[in-house]
Amino acid sequence: MPKAIARRKTKKAVAKRFKITATGKVMTSQSGRRHLAGSKNRKRKRHLAKMKQVDKTDEYRIKANLPFA
Repeated sequence: MPKAIARRKTKKAVAKRFKITATGKVMTSQSGRRHLAGSKNRKRKRHLAKMKQVDKTDEYRIKANLPFA
């Protein structure tokens, strides 16, 4: 099969880490919550649990790897 006809595949590593909202924003989970949590206060851990928006400069690469999102 020629490469021009080959179907684009979703990069599964990207699909597990990022979500695309209905308005097209790219969201990801925040870092810093996995370990050493005892030294962080409750408010900080609670805010780290929320998703954050990815920077606009990175959106193009992420969306390129998620062709069906």
